[in-house]
Amino acid sequence: MQMESANKGIVTEEMLKISKKEGVPVEHIMKGISKGRIVVLKNINHNIEPVGIGERLRVKINVNIGTSMDHDYPEEEIEKYRIVENIADTIMDLSTGKDASRVRREILRISKLPVGTVPIYETAVKMLESGKAIVEMDEDSIFRSIHEHLKEGVDFITVHAGITKDLVERMKGARRTVGIVSRGGTFIAAWMLHNGKENPLFKDFDYLLEIAKEFDATLSLGDALRPGGLPDSLDQYQVGELLNISRLVRRAREKGVQSMVEGPGHVPLDQIEMNVKLEKIITDGAPFYVLGPLVTDIASGYDHINAAIGGAVAAFYGADFLCYVTPAEHLALPNVNEVYQGAIAMKIAAHAVNITRFREDYMRDMEMSIARGNLDWAKQLRLSIDPLNASRVRKERYPKNGNVCTMCGELCAIKILRDYLNRA
Repeated sequence: MQMESANKGIVTEEMLKISKKEGVPVEHIMKGISKGRIVVLKNINHNIEPVGIGERLRVKINVNIGTSMDHDYPEEEIEKYRIVENIADTIMDLSTGKDASRVRREILRISKLPVGTVPIYETAVKMLESGKAIVEMDEDSIFRSIHEHLKEGVDFITVHAGITKDLVERMKGARRTVGIVSRGGTFIAAWMLHNGKENPLFKDFDYLLEIAKEFDATLSLGDALRPGGLPDSLDQYQVGELLNISRLVRRAREKGVQSMVEGPGHVPLDQIEMNVKLEKIITDGAPFYVLGPLVTDIASGYDHINAAIGGAVAAFYGADFLCYVTPAEHLALPNVNEVYQGAIAMKIAAHAVNITRFREDYMRDMEMSIARGNLDWAKQLRLSIDPLNASRVRKERYPKNGNVCTMCGELCAIKILRDYLNRA
């Protein structure tokens, strides 16, 4: 187990691989895991290369895929995985269609990336398929889904353990602008209100830790009360849940279980730094996994750009893991092309921060600058974050003079200056 090994000063194979991949000393990796500031995403039952997330490592990106009850086409989700497997660092299967378990198993079989899920989705789907309401699910069924997912090899799971009965009860008197936008969080909230009981994931957190530890899986402590609109950012519910999560992080560390913290959400640009620093301070540096964040509420159809702006700012201030958002966010289940656009947009956001941390990442940009100065088009296309798209654009609008582009043609600033400097 990674955390137990780190606490004993034992360097594991996974630590060595992450050290080599990240270009940082293995001692830093081991120390970070020991303190709970770095997590290793790799279930003992999943044959993949481990991915490290956390302090002084590269910013990583996650891509969500998965069927829905309204759009249940498993083959399309496999195609989405295939198109982003060389862009994303991790994949999450959020399927809620009839074949949800089949999609998950196929993704686990073919994925070369760590795979995450939200097990309570499957619990909820099974309730509906049996003709029952989601709020009728029993506590054992929630934990059975978690155990099943981890036994199959899921590397990290989102569990909404920080939302508690008292926080939900408070909403009766002081409602939010948008309410709860987390699907899993809503399932838990509705269950608590209906049954008058405490959140099982909070109440029986020690049992959850036992299951996670069995497979050395990482708990992603979900932000059920993340703001779904700018007016709800940093309200009493978001902060109250984060305080609960900070206590759960400490309990996980005490048991040798890896955990990271999920974050907002819709956040005004000037509050992103505060959100990141608040999480880092009260969780003692737990890896921070953010959805976006989205910096405006009116970017429907363009939320991949919206999230990339917020993601870059969040990562600059210390967020470790960025969940992509697609152009279809808030509108529909994304198609294959929208998944690709979302992944590229968030990859740019992560890279923008990584080049400020790692010389190797910056050198790719340096090479691109040199190639542009030399009008070396073949190299420019090869170094692009999306070479196929860059090549397509140039081919479709190829200039009369192949040394330039159609933006300026013979008025190319680089070409003109170079020609006169060569004459001098």
